[in-house]
Amino acid sequence: MATERSRRVPPEIVRRNNARTRWFHAGVYLTVLVLLFTGWWLTLGEEGEPSVLSELFGIPDTELHTNIGWVFAGLAALGVVLGWRAAWTLVVDSVRFRRSDLGWFARWPAAVFTGRFGRHEGHFDPGQRIMNVILVGTLLALIVSGVGLVTVSGGPEFVLYNKIHRWSTYLLTPALAGHIIVASGVLPGYHGAWRAMHLGGRLRTTVARRLWPAWLERQQGTSEPEALAEPERKR
Repeated sequence: MATERSRRVPPEIVRRNNARTRWFHAGVYLTVLVLLFTGWWLTLGEEGEPSVLSELFGIPDTELHTNIGWVFAGLAALGVVLGWRAAWTLVVDSVRFRRSDLGWFARWPAAVFTGRFGRHEGHFDPGQRIMNVILVGTLLALIVSGVGLVTVSGGPEFVLYNKIHRWSTYLLTPALAGHIIVASGVLPGYHGAWRAMHLGGRLRTTVARRLWPAWLERQQGTSEPEALAEPERKR
């Protein structure tokens, strides 16, 4: 019996994040994950017992935590200096909320599973904006308090910095866990979202339309999405 061969129409893709943004994001989450791991290790009273990372790097967890903390602080400063426009866009869009965002939040619990999100007009969706504020705020508090703990030997200032550092960690931990769950795309509504920060920062327009409709419309208004070539297949 004869078989028909047809070329599948290639889905369109669009680039969400450029290489510099993706590398900066990777540097941030790698250093932050090391800091959280070593920070919780020390907080839970395991200072006398070397962690896996301590044995891997060959230095005590306290020293590793301090060194990576300086790396993270330098990375954050470098990101603001070299990417000040992107940083400004992040701040401005994250604190901008519209009345229409209320409809997005009303539909969000079900949309996490169905993918039927309400429309929003920002570069980030309303949930991302709140998460951005929490993550940036807690990370900034951790940098400032961490530097304070290293430079102050004791006294009430040390106690204050230590309290800020601990409570910022308590807030950051669940927020970061939520961010990872959403960004990984394991939830049906966010399927495919992880590509925005990985594999070239490109994702299908169907995913972008579902998550960031207004942003996609602006992108399509300036340039045509690239075609993602797929091999020919038989029916």
